[in-house]
Amino acid sequence: MNCFYIIANYNKEYAGEARDQILTYLESHGAVCFSSGTVPKEVQCVITIGGDGTLIQTARDLAGRNIPLLGVNRGHLGYLNQVSREEDIAWAMDALLEDKYQLERRMMITGKALRGGELLLEDIALNEIAITRFDPLKVLRYSVYVNDEYLNSYSADGVLVSTPTGSTAYNLSAGGPVISPAARMMVLTPICSHSLNARSLVLAPEDRVRIEVANSGQVAAFDGDTFVKLEEGDWVCIEPSRLETVMIKLKQVSFMQNLSNHLGGI
Repeated sequence: MNCFYIIANYNKEYAGEARDQILTYLESHGAVCFSSGTVPKEVQCVITIGGDGTLIQTARDLAGRNIPLLGVNRGHLGYLNQVSREEDIAWAMDALLEDKYQLERRMMITGKALRGGELLLEDIALNEIAITRFDPLKVLRYSVYVNDEYLNSYSADGVLVSTPTGSTAYNLSAGGPVISPAARMMVLTPICSHSLNARSLVLAPEDRVRIEVANSGQVAAFDGDTFVKLEEGDWVCIEPSRLETVMIKLKQVSFMQNLSNHLGGI
């Protein structure tokens, strides 16, 4: 690789310094770097500096471009970021310049919010699509269908459908299972259900989920970034997307080891 685009979240501590360090290093080794404006078609890699949220937002913004992403962590946990320490930056940049990396293709999901057949919002997500409360301290009710067959009704604080990548995010906090990011499946997880028999459900990659909102005061959130307010009788339809996120893997660390490293620091 020799053509890069750098995105820094300047709300994160030392993100500006990391951007300058990366830019200077790459350009001093003959690479071409961009850091403003639209991402040119010749860019071979996008480097994000911040937390997982910065990388996820970039993945959504560049969906369909198939440009590999590398995250440099300046956030908290950084499950998705490959570089966490300042002393690893030069090593990581060398690996990119010398093509010493692997590519991982991450599944994404797409969702539509509908009201009486009218489309309210359509968007994609790398982590999850969550339906949760807009009004505080209100019990929410849902009816869930999988492949147009009725599954169950829930009273809960919300319900979410996550990807394998998102299984270590909101889904994990809600008590859902952790899934290897290489897998292709979805996880349906009630959030703080008011029932003892509510459990997560792992779905096949060809499955389709429809969630009917049974009372008002709710929102659908796509990766915690894009929101649409929902009313009683609205539907949210979720299924796997044909688009994928391509991520760069530099370290020969297994998913289980990476998970252990991060969980131990919580």
